[in-house]
Amino acid sequence: MEIPSNIDTARLPQHIAIIMDGNGRWAQQRSKPRIFGHKNAVTAVRETVEAAARLGIKYLTLYAFSTENWNRPKSEIDELMELLVDAISRELDSLKKNNIRLVTIGDLGALPGKCAAKIMEAVKITRNNSHMALVVALSYSSRWEIVEAAKKISKEIESGSIKVSDINESLFTKYLATSGIPDPELLIRTSGEYRISNYLLWQIAYTELWFTPVLWPDFRKEHLFNAITEYQARERRFGKTSEQIRNK
Repeated sequence: MEIPSNIDTARLPQHIAIIMDGNGRWAQQRSKPRIFGHKNAVTAVRETVEAAARLGIKYLTLYAFSTENWNRPKSEIDELMELLVDAISRELDSLKKNNIRLVTIGDLGALPGKCAAKIMEAVKITRNNSHMALVVALSYSSRWEIVEAAKKISKEIESGSIKVSDINESLFTKYLATSGIPDPELLIRTSGEYRISNYLLWQIAYTELWFTPVLWPDFRKEHLFNAITEYQARERRFGKTSEQIRNK
């Protein structure tokens, strides 16, 4: 894969997060059931992962299944879980070949036993891979994550391990599902929706947002390149003035 000349490989985002949206609408446009869209989204995932790894992105986080998605029809959920198991089985060799480490965030205990076992097996097999971390958010939502962090901190206070005065942003971050993972610099959402959908709310405080009308099954490496190119054209100030950034 050739890297476009307009991408500065010295200024790549270390972490890109993606909300993969539009599978259902893609299928409906073709008069197909929603699962047809999910199945055809696998190509988009594969190409995006391979392109990110080739570029040298260190972390790629994909929003695969939210806690709210459990409210969908049971038949769709069952098909999604089967598709997930099948996709992990088929892509495991590619992850190993490309030195990609699989990481998961979310309430894996809510997943069907077979699905959770297959995921944890892939996580274990790839744990020593070091080129890129592919973080898959499954049965995940930010409100769930923040509430869980608050519960863990409360237990630590009850046991005397920490004091209320110890709590700050740095400590709170350690209790999140993404502990040890840097905040994303770029968030991509497909399908033309302009929402964050309960995704990495704590982590994206200063993340650049990039929206595209492209439905996820049609997303390809060229769209990823476009997002990165626009990201590199933006000025990231983190509360400072433009003059401070230019004169640092």
